[in-house]
Amino acid sequence: MYHRFNESKYPSTNIQLDIFKEQLKEIENEKIEFIHPLKFKESLTLKKNQRKILLTIDDGLLSFYENAWPILKSKGIPFIIFINTREIGSYNYMNWSQIKELAKSSLVEIGNHSHSHEYLVDEDISVIKEDISRSMMIFKSNLGKNSKFFSYPFGEYSLQFKEIIKDFGFEFAFGQHSGVIDETKDFYELPRFPINEKYGKIERFKTLVKTLPLKYKKIYPEEKYLADSKNPPKVKIEFFENIKNLKQINCFSNEGNKWRNSKISFINDNTLTVDISEKFIGERGRINCSLKEANGFWRWLGVQFVIAENG
Repeated sequence: MYHRFNESKYPSTNIQLDIFKEQLKEIENEKIEFIHPLKFKESLTLKKNQRKILLTIDDGLLSFYENAWPILKSKGIPFIIFINTREIGSYNYMNWSQIKELAKSSLVEIGNHSHSHEYLVDEDISVIKEDISRSMMIFKSNLGKNSKFFSYPFGEYSLQFKEIIKDFGFEFAFGQHSGVIDETKDFYELPRFPINEKYGKIERFKTLVKTLPLKYKKIYPEEKYLADSKNPPKVKIEFFENIKNLKQINCFSNEGNKWRNSKISFINDNTLTVDISEKFIGERGRINCSLKEANGFWRWLGVQFVIAENG
């Protein structure tokens, strides 16, 4: 997941263009295929041994159009760009003419990123519905259709938010928690690796392209939107059977606003508890679990909790 390109004023959401080019070269060197959005679902079950990447960009910023789009177009690389409709045509954002140009390309899927891009997860259900409905009407009016792909603003969602997105007819929804997609994942909680100046350096990127899915049946609690009374959460992960060397898994969390090695224990061969002893502080709580494989590969699972605004 990317946002800005060559906007060094915003390092937390920016990637420098020379680094982006290096990343694309690394993907090419590793013989990893880019997934076309229209073939996303089938890509999860076809050619399972072929490594694949789905490229996504959030927000529809002008720096993407000016700096990254020419590169992706020349290389024939497909992608989804998630656009929040309120900002279209405002300062530093693409306008409708530019978006329509993208939409005409066979490489591009224009995804829905809400209308306002506010912290919708904190809002009343009626506010969320109104916001998403408005974005859908604007897309239909200008592009003739609405996408089946949705990206949660700030990657934040609750069970209620997920249900709204399902009810509006979206087929896939993406967060910003790290991880690798496979056919077992919840299609309304899809992970992505965010790439920026800090987390996009080529050494780390080479590690990211060697991550594999860590397949799980369920993560508890199912509700990722935490009221104060539920913070810290009682985390349990139920994995699929026959995951090789599962007992060698390591998990890290940012409880107490400090990253640390988490205390973990197995209830049985396939079920893991993560002991979060301190409350998550700030806006988000994160847990990342990894399992080392041969030849430099890692199985990876990320979990994100959203801390309720009013506790």
